[in-house]
Amino acid sequence: MAAAGRLGVEVTVVSEQASTMESLQPSSLFTVDFLKPEEAAERALRFFEEHPFQAVVPVDEETAVVAAAISKAVGLPHNAPQAAVATRLKHVMRDALAAAQVLAPDYRLFSTADDPGELAGRVRYPCVLKPVFLSASRGVMRADDEPQFRSSFERLRTLLRDPEVIRRGGPLAETVLVEDYVPGSEVALEGLLTDGELQVLAMFDKPDPLEGPFFEETIYVTPSRLPVELQRRITETTARAARALGLRHGPVHAELRVNARGVWVIEIAGRSIGGLCARTLRFGLGLSLEELVIRHALGFDVRGISREDRAAGVMMIPIPRPGVLEEVRGVPSAEAVPGIEEIAITAHRGKLLVPLPEGSSYLGFIFAKGTEPGEVEQALREAFSRLEFALESRT
Repeated sequence: MAAAGRLGVEVTVVSEQASTMESLQPSSLFTVDFLKPEEAAERALRFFEEHPFQAVVPVDEETAVVAAAISKAVGLPHNAPQAAVATRLKHVMRDALAAAQVLAPDYRLFSTADDPGELAGRVRYPCVLKPVFLSASRGVMRADDEPQFRSSFERLRTLLRDPEVIRRGGPLAETVLVEDYVPGSEVALEGLLTDGELQVLAMFDKPDPLEGPFFEETIYVTPSRLPVELQRRITETTARAARALGLRHGPVHAELRVNARGVWVIEIAGRSIGGLCARTLRFGLGLSLEELVIRHALGFDVRGISREDRAAGVMMIPIPRPGVLEEVRGVPSAEAVPGIEEIAITAHRGKLLVPLPEGSSYLGFIFAKGTEPGEVEQALREAFSRLEFALESRT
């Protein structure tokens, strides 16, 4: 919304929760059911006849499906709805990647009604258990042997029986995906697709190993320090993965792993990077990532716009343990670290914090910039070391 305001673009906010102000602002607020994209598209088409719009921009996997259906209905550039579905559902994504011979983990699907003791003897180790429709590593757990598999399966089954999770997933909340664990270093790629052509906006290294048992994101740093040839292969693999899923238009965010066997696609989404992480990136004459995405959605040619020259990074502040946030100490000291641009504590005082794998949020974000990626990484780690989090335990 702030980016649209800076660009002078009028926005209609599409939400799944009705606002009491909707009747007073009929062109600014619009309510649909994200889990019923066809119905949402029909409503949007009627809305479009009275309040024409020029672009639809999704912000996560669920809204990507709705955005594709709406854009198709009104004749705007879009990804095919089935491509958006493939980015939301991990098993559909895996099948599309396998069919295109893009490296991705092998998987099997099981039901929450299955006996984990019986399943534990049928899977390969190490393996990773995950829901098919949740994001941000929620519910993702590694198991190295049968006892770990049984305990992880029970833990995931409990999460999938949460009423809010059931509401979001429907029948898919009864499905557990178990895939082979892929070792190696992990990177993230941020890009834009125009008529199927991939423009790389940034490639992030993830210097902290993501080996489990849970897969909490921490530090992203760009530009990547990987060899140029390897970066080229990562870009090529991301482009192939996008084609395999049918993605052709708009932002794309990919998570990939690199090892001796090649470049593996772990996830690819038809949206930009999540949370406040986009604040890491600036383009051209100070454009934010959101401004760039909006300009692209409106049909402007942004292919000549590149990221600023400085190295940049973000640390997603992990939740150390369950509890109610009482206080965050040391922020002024952390902000004084050379290279630190901002510390944004997004969890408010009194909030019950739940870490992964059950949780889906962070305490906040630390942003840094510098001359070299290593300098940025060091600043992020030093700033984090100066923070102290007071949590009240709740039993």
